[in-house]
Amino acid sequence: MRSLKRRFNNLQSKSPCWSSYICFANTVRGQHLSNRSICFWFNKLVEKDDFDTSIKRGCLKNLYDLSNCLSST
Repeated sequence: MRSLKRRFNNLQSKSPCWSSYICFANTVRGQHLSNRSICFWFNKLVEKDDFDTSIKRGCLKNLYDLSNCLSST
C-alpha cells in the first residue's frame, strides 16, 4: 500500500494546481481497493480543507465506486 502513497505524491507533484482530493481520486481510480484501505489513506493523504466534512461518507462511497470501476484504458 505504500505504492498508493507514492503514486499520490507523484501525481500531486505533476499537477500542483489540483486539490489533494482530486489527486487521491485519480490515484485510486481502477485500483480495486477495499473500503478500509480507501478510508485509511483518505484520512492520511487528503487535506481537511479540500472537502466538506458533512459529506465525507458520500465522498468515500464515490471513491470506492471509482476504485472498483472497470478502467477504460
